[in-house]
Amino acid sequence: MLRRDRQIRTVIHQLTDAGLFAIAFWVAYALRANPDVIAWLKLEPSSPFENFAWLYLVLIPATPLVLESQGFYDHPPLCSRRAIWWPLFKGCALITVGLMLTVYVFHLIVARGIFILFGCVGFCLVCLKEELVRVLLKSKMAQLQYKRRFVLVGTEREIARMRKELKEQTDQSVEIVADLNLLETPVQQIVSMLHHYSVYGVILSAKHTYFEQVEYVIRACELEGVEVWLIADFFATQISRTSFDELLDRPLLVFRTTPDASWQSVVKHVMDRVGAFILLIVLFPLFLLIAIAIKLTSPGPIFFKQQRSGQNGAPFTLYKFRTMITNAEQLKHELEAMNEMSGPVFKVTNDPRITRIGKWLRRYSLDELPQLFNVLRGEMSLVGPRPLPVDEVRRFSDLAHRRRLSVKPGITCLWQISGRNQIKDFKDWVRLDLEYIDNWSLWLDLSILLRTIPAVFAATGAK
Repeated sequence: MLRRDRQIRTVIHQLTDAGLFAIAFWVAYALRANPDVIAWLKLEPSSPFENFAWLYLVLIPATPLVLESQGFYDHPPLCSRRAIWWPLFKGCALITVGLMLTVYVFHLIVARGIFILFGCVGFCLVCLKEELVRVLLKSKMAQLQYKRRFVLVGTEREIARMRKELKEQTDQSVEIVADLNLLETPVQQIVSMLHHYSVYGVILSAKHTYFEQVEYVIRACELEGVEVWLIADFFATQISRTSFDELLDRPLLVFRTTPDASWQSVVKHVMDRVGAFILLIVLFPLFLLIAIAIKLTSPGPIFFKQQRSGQNGAPFTLYKFRTMITNAEQLKHELEAMNEMSGPVFKVTNDPRITRIGKWLRRYSLDELPQLFNVLRGEMSLVGPRPLPVDEVRRFSDLAHRRRLSVKPGITCLWQISGRNQIKDFKDWVRLDLEYIDNWSLWLDLSILLRTIPAVFAATGAK
């Protein structure tokens, strides 16, 4: 199934599941509030449903995100039930626990039995939906509508490879009815094959040496109104993801190693700006206390400003609370021999340039708080690879390390919460950054933000 079709199917399932969990919450309340059940089990009467109906504002948008984080929507339409039940069970457990935590935070009085019933009913309703989908897909009517007939076009080796890969997939929406070998069969025969087999489309896989034949097949299908799926693997890429777009009304293949533009990236952008704005307001008293402490304990400015490399290496001014003496940059060359980090990065555990208040600020990462201004200005994100000084980026010995610059830098990242004080090799730092880029999702950002809080309180701060 094409990614476009998978995305549409996933959105439909997400909306359906959100609705089913909303129904499950109401059913759980109705069962718990039933007078017969209360009398039978000798329970206390529950509060009116209107008192906590607003929880739907949390439940409905959170349900698809949690299920997606557990890989629930990754399974093909007709897969084993275990591939459905296990991620669904984990998702239901997380949703139930999250709902309980929300109720606890807002000091709501909700009977505990409602949460247990909610998780069980939600699990059963989604399982029932999946069984109905399975039955519908196996019906003869669905097979006629769902299954699509294709002709494979390419060289003998490419046709064999595509047949093998399609056979290994559990997705049964594609049926190969014939193939055309570009080296042995005249390409003009594609027209008669389209007529004879009444195909939905043609799957093309050919290297650049066969572009003339490929163009003929595309034009023939164009006249017939038949779809062509061109497998564009004639350029050998290692990590790039390919997407299709248009530029000046011309078809365009985009090779991208960073996360594609999506609703998740839009939410991340909004979350950065709104989150930074709220944190700046909430933490304003702490800002004042730190500013006064810095001013009283050491001469010099309150803030430290430095040129850092942002997205794609573009320099920007990063703000931190000053934790060192004023001439720290001039003394840096004298401490080069004490550097504990391999590569271009400079890190020293007991840096003599750090002030007394600076040690405390660094221990709890409080010196990083002014970077919320950078987030508000759009130069940084709440989560992303840590921005390095411009001069350190210029000393990269491996050009592959620059891929960490392909996304917006952040205040916290995987490196921050993965025992950064124990990381001595810059390559391990880069590996964690690239792991974040290659596996990015909104759920991963939320997970890193939540794991950052205990890391800060555990005082695993920067050196």
